[in-house]
Amino acid sequence: MFQNRNKNQGKQKKPRVLSIGTRRPVVIALWALLICAFAFAVYKDFTAVDTHTVHETTVVQEEVTDTNAIESFVTNFAKVYYSWEQSADSIERRTENLKYYLTDELQALTADTVRSDVPTASTVQDVQIWSVEEIGDKVYKIVYSVSQNVINGEESSVITSVYEVSMYVDDTGDMVIIQSPTITGKPQKSGYVPKAAEPNGTVSAQESTEITEFLTTFFTLYPAATEQELSYYVSDGVLPVIGNESYVFAGLMNPVFSKSGDTVTADVAVQYLDQRTGMTQVSQFTLHLRQVEGNWKISC
Repeated sequence: MFQNRNKNQGKQKKPRVLSIGTRRPVVIALWALLICAFAFAVYKDFTAVDTHTVHETTVVQEEVTDTNAIESFVTNFAKVYYSWEQSADSIERRTENLKYYLTDELQALTADTVRSDVPTASTVQDVQIWSVEEIGDKVYKIVYSVSQNVINGEESSVITSVYEVSMYVDDTGDMVIIQSPTITGKPQKSGYVPKAAEPNGTVSAQESTEITEFLTTFFTLYPAATEQELSYYVSDGVLPVIGNESYVFAGLMNPVFSKSGDTVTADVAVQYLDQRTGMTQVSQFTLHLRQVEGNWKISC
């Protein structure tokens, strides 16, 4: 029985292994596809276009609007609107002239601002434009002040008031006022206080004396100095030629010096007597000084 079992085991068939011949059409097709893909990849590598991401920066330039025409239009309007005499003819001329500035609606709205029985007469002494602001498409807001000499009987007084109007400007530059003069306020004094220059101990007492003497000499000559004369004291035309002999040097006020490297910064006020008006003129300068060949000189 043992022998028969060995014989049966010996007669067991080996497992079949499926093999594909290297010359069969399917294999050839696969190899051809692989070769084509590789060749195409190499071709794309050599012919690829080098692309870069371009970041574009858009610079927005603020458009500057010429407001001269707008200011002139409002100034001329104000001279008409705030001027009248105690006569029916004057009031009628004023009403007629306002047609060149106001819309029909505003003409009707302001028709009775000055009546024929008005007890006063008014002349415009000054019109000052404070601001012109674009508040809409072709629409501008103008703030202005008017000084009127108002006569009432035997008395006269100067009155200054501030108003704002709105104006439309079309594509051809023609203008019309679309808002009645409305009371408003003008800009007031700001509470801003600039930081005052202070000495920081970087300039020696000897340098301070030398610089003070140099500035005294320079500012004594400066108002009447020629360009050639200035070149001995100033480099590269840092200060303009004044060419006026009416200013007489009166002194330096509160000079403050500070030093950085070889440059001394001088903050100084200079007093001049204006012989034409008798007024003392105070001019403020911030100057940078360096020593050139042993002498102090004003530079950039």
